[in-house]
Amino acid sequence: MSEVAGTRDPSLVEVGAVVSARRFTWLRTTLVEAWRLRVTKIGALIVLFMVLMATFGPLIAPYSPTELVTTSFGPPSTEAWLGGDSIGRDVLTRVLYGGRTVITLAVAATSIGMVLGVTLGLIAGYARRAWDETIMRLLDVVLSFPQLVLTLLFVSILGPKLWLIVLLTGVSHAPRIARVTRAATVDIAQRDFVHSAESFGVARRRILFGDILPNITSPLLVEFGLRLVYSIGLISALSFMGFGMQPPAADWGLMINENRQGVLLQPLSVAVPVVCIAVLSVGVNLIADGLDRVLGGAERDTGAG
Repeated sequence: MSEVAGTRDPSLVEVGAVVSARRFTWLRTTLVEAWRLRVTKIGALIVLFMVLMATFGPLIAPYSPTELVTTSFGPPSTEAWLGGDSIGRDVLTRVLYGGRTVITLAVAATSIGMVLGVTLGLIAGYARRAWDETIMRLLDVVLSFPQLVLTLLFVSILGPKLWLIVLLTGVSHAPRIARVTRAATVDIAQRDFVHSAESFGVARRRILFGDILPNITSPLLVEFGLRLVYSIGLISALSFMGFGMQPPAADWGLMINENRQGVLLQPLSVAVPVVCIAVLSVGVNLIADGLDRVLGGAERDTGAG
């Protein structure tokens, strides 16, 4: 970088200021236009409701999640509005408690996947040549394993540890996120402001995370939403199969597994957690769909839903 007596080159400061203003304006415009769509608003309201339920549900739950309040698979009553589960615990209470783990673990796993995938995608898309080929081929190896199979392989060996489930879920997301990031990086890396920064000798790390990354934020928001949906499904599936949350913890996926044998006797014990998982996934997917419509130009400046 051209500096005199520790002062940054004024022309570089000006270029950086213009680029920063444009990229934040573009992101703000994208979010505003996405919010104008009915599908985005519906998705946001659904997700907000589910997050609030998971956050404050335990505070309004009528019982402890392990307290026995009725008979095994007892029907709905004044004591248990949604009936009892396989050993007589209140289904409503366990539903109110069970959302925290699903949402927390899914967000954590998706965040890990985003950090890994974005970092590798930026490096591959900007460095190209040997780095690009090496990184993408290694990610192709990971991508060749189905997410569920890869996670089950390690969990069956090391045990159902939550940190391991989060880490493996995040790692399994990384190749797909890296592909999206790389494609966007290749395009942005050819822009004049990147070449200008290179000509001034700006460090590659600053170009990657200060110039390129902010300009690919919009497609990454869509990818985050999609990966979050998959995380919710995968983590719930692991709990259902007995490799996630363990009894007597309250968890939506675990509730389905615990009560599936009595689904004909007390269908609410299975149907309610299934609906909660589905509704949360649909809400996140609607938000991602709204962002995708705006980025694709299908709804730009129309305000249609």
